[in-house]
Amino acid sequence: MSLKKRGLSNNIEEAAVDFFNHLLQEKPRIPVFIPVILIAWAVERWLFSASTWVPLALAVWTTIQYGRYQRKLLVEDLDKKWKRIILNVSPITPLEHCEWLNKLLTEVWSNYFNPKFSIRLSAIVEKRLKLRKPRLLERVELQEFSLGSCPPSLALQGMRWSTIGDQRFLQLGFDWDTSEMSILLLAKLAKPLIGTARIVINSLHIKGDLLITPILDGKALLYSFVSTPELRIGVAFGSGGSQSLPATEWPGVSSWLEKLFTDTLVKTMVEPRRRCFTLPAVDLRKKAVGGIIYIRVISANKLSRSCFKTSRRQPNGTTNGCSEDNFDHKDLETFVEVEVEELTRRTDVRLGSTPRWDAPFNMVLHDNAGTLRFNLYECLPNNVKCDYLASCEVKLRHVEDDSTIMWAIGPDSGVIAKQAMFCGDEIEMVVPFEGANSGELKVSVVVKEWQFSDGSHSLNSLRSSSSQQSINGSPNLQLRTGRKLSVTVVEGKDLAAKDKSGKFDPYIKLQYGKVVQKSRTVHTPNPVWNQTFEFDEIGGGEYLKIKAFTEEIFGDENIGSAHVNLEGLVDGSVRDVWIPLERVRSGELRLQIAVRADDQEGSKGSGSGSGSGNGWIELVLIEGRDLVAADLRGTSDPYVRVHYGNFKKRTKVIYRTLNPQWNQTLEFPDDGSPLMLYVKDHNALLPTSSIGECAVEYQRLPPNQTADKWIPLQGVKRGEIHIQITRKVPEMQKRQSLDSEPSLSKLHQIPNQIKQMMIKFRSFIEDGNLEGLSTTLSELETLEDTQEGYIVQLETEQMLLLSKIKELGREIINSSPSLSRRSSSAGN
Repeated sequence: MSLKKRGLSNNIEEAAVDFFNHLLQEKPRIPVFIPVILIAWAVERWLFSASTWVPLALAVWTTIQYGRYQRKLLVEDLDKKWKRIILNVSPITPLEHCEWLNKLLTEVWSNYFNPKFSIRLSAIVEKRLKLRKPRLLERVELQEFSLGSCPPSLALQGMRWSTIGDQRFLQLGFDWDTSEMSILLLAKLAKPLIGTARIVINSLHIKGDLLITPILDGKALLYSFVSTPELRIGVAFGSGGSQSLPATEWPGVSSWLEKLFTDTLVKTMVEPRRRCFTLPAVDLRKKAVGGIIYIRVISANKLSRSCFKTSRRQPNGTTNGCSEDNFDHKDLETFVEVEVEELTRRTDVRLGSTPRWDAPFNMVLHDNAGTLRFNLYECLPNNVKCDYLASCEVKLRHVEDDSTIMWAIGPDSGVIAKQAMFCGDEIEMVVPFEGANSGELKVSVVVKEWQFSDGSHSLNSLRSSSSQQSINGSPNLQLRTGRKLSVTVVEGKDLAAKDKSGKFDPYIKLQYGKVVQKSRTVHTPNPVWNQTFEFDEIGGGEYLKIKAFTEEIFGDENIGSAHVNLEGLVDGSVRDVWIPLERVRSGELRLQIAVRADDQEGSKGSGSGSGSGNGWIELVLIEGRDLVAADLRGTSDPYVRVHYGNFKKRTKVIYRTLNPQWNQTLEFPDDGSPLMLYVKDHNALLPTSSIGECAVEYQRLPPNQTADKWIPLQGVKRGEIHIQITRKVPEMQKRQSLDSEPSLSKLHQIPNQIKQMMIKFRSFIEDGNLEGLSTTLSELETLEDTQEGYIVQLETEQMLLLSKIKELGREIINSSPSLSRRSSSAGN
């Protein structure tokens, strides 16, 4: 109570002081009357008493002045609220100049925005270079990407808010004229030409007007150019070094680069197409590299031939000849083609102006964002070809808090935006067809799961069995890491049989890098191959390319293709997934994909002898530090080759670093052999060079106890390697293996616990509880570490079980003479 009284008295004192200051400002002559009032009060006190009307008049005057003061405060408050209302509802706000914004951008550009944008844009440019390159070039590699120290200028002529319908836009100018950027490309000529050259983009000019639109109550921003901006690119051709061509301009390269930049801008961020920048309250620090989505084309409404007269243009830009309105709109026979990158699926044909399809499709994304395009076609009577009518798009993007934002072009070029908080949430959208006077499409989109660069899956789709995982999420596979990629083509279903005679003989071709392998031919539309192929793992975002064929008398016919993003594969795990075939109406292939260390000769011969009786050695190669630089650029591409008796294994390669982190586990049967580690510098063409070696002492380790140590490298001036080594004994692991079922149940509980923590996060953010946020964040980090521990334990127990099954099979074969004779005769 005392605290409340003290606070109330302080408020009264502040109000009195403010009122007195107000009186002094409004009535500057009041201090003159203060001595007169004091004299009158003294005369009344000690000489003679005046009537009571004097204090009453003073009280009335004071009350009147206080009332005027309160009215003035109320008027000022109402004026502020009115200005705010006018600002919010006004279709166009006054133009505001923003010199301060450009000054601030100049100060923070070099240290923050330049490296951040360079990393983000380099990934986009690298992807576009792989998809689109001129025939003159066989390969284009991005070697350096820096935007320079000169930032773009924003709102040189001012910025203002405007309103179109119910949507508000911030409009500002964008002017970027820089000659300090450095984008270095290494290009190789296509055959029959021979040679390489360096292409340097050293200047860039972009000028246009930007529109920025807040959506979903400020959770994201959409941004785009009002119209196609001015674009100029300065290109130089380098010389020297490993370049084999003179520093002269190659014909067509400059125009190709300029057209590539312009087309990318027009197709992605020129009105009404917009890009999205998310503003999540929580960042889980996970990068999505792929996803699986479930699309359902529900129905269309208000279809008529008259509404599509102005939009009858093929997706490639060519007009079609069937534009006559000879039939009533009730006779329309339409279908929808769903397009996601190179993957397309079609609905059945339906009749009328309000057709209903309810057609579901499984689709695959190979990035953290994607565009779902819906093309509407009409089937004309007595005509083989279909008439393209219109199309619409729905774009989606993974947000750092593991939600998904979807947006589309709304009526009158407005915005339709929705958010799926968790994987599995169904989002329905009614999207108008672009360029049509009427007509709209109703679709439903469900994101089944996102895959992340660390090999994990979205929190709400976490699965305990690695055989159910999809293939589209994991760290970038490094170029020639020495690991083996194993691909098992299991089966196919619903393959598109085009032979009217009913004969169908499908087979599969797999291409990884420059290696092509072919499966056997089977004779059914739903074939089963169960055939395994191995490739040397390569990186640089290399895709696994799949082509399906059926044997024909006059040449084999293509019945679909697909490309698989191999990011996210972890040693020892198997990805079992159905891949939909592209450029056909139906067809899926089931693949099982795994990656493992490349075991050299000798690792297969002595695997059953001493390993089964004496246990095995578990070696974890964690990291290295302060390694010597083996390359001219002052870095190395280190990997570790491990020699243990007749066994030879190696880790993956970590590029351009002196402090690599491998975090890779290798296992050997414990036969007491010397354990040697050789750290090498990887070279693509030249022989590898040694950057140190060391011996690991493990013979005196107690069973099932881990030694964590840093070992200095021998034969070099500096460098250490961090390892953990354990002598595993099967008999002492039995007790731990009995706990696999509790570990599995606890692993199933972790996603629900993470969901509860995410709910706590949101409540703490709304309440502004920083202590609760800090506590919940530490609990979440502990829970993720626990989850990783359970997963490692389950994978170890799975490996133990498989080894025991193999040993039991060998013992059964050796103990049964008939089985051993049968196996030996089969081998002969």
